[in-house]
Amino acid sequence: MAVKMRLMRIGRRNRPFYRIAVMDARTKRSGKTIEVIGYYDPLAKDPSKTTVVKKDRAEYWLKVGAVPTETVISILRKHDVAFPVKAKRRKRSKSGGGPS
Repeated sequence: MAVKMRLMRIGRRNRPFYRIAVMDARTKRSGKTIEVIGYYDPLAKDPSKTTVVKKDRAEYWLKVGAVPTETVISILRKHDVAFPVKAKRRKRSKSGGGPS
């Protein structure tokens, strides 16, 4: 199952409000979620209340392989969430390196 971290809109018309949700990649935008790890309120007056993220849960889901959308990546970076380091690939040798 491919798991994504993405925004789920729950606000009324002309008043957007989003939850940062972990869900199956095949579900609809506002479909069934696995877990809600925060929220994003773009129209909040107080800048400290614009976004709230459960940092430990976000790091857990990233560690087990959840793929965040670009918007969620930018929100998580503002909250200093640690992204897992990908292993570097080794380059192949040009000589072929096969048995002789």
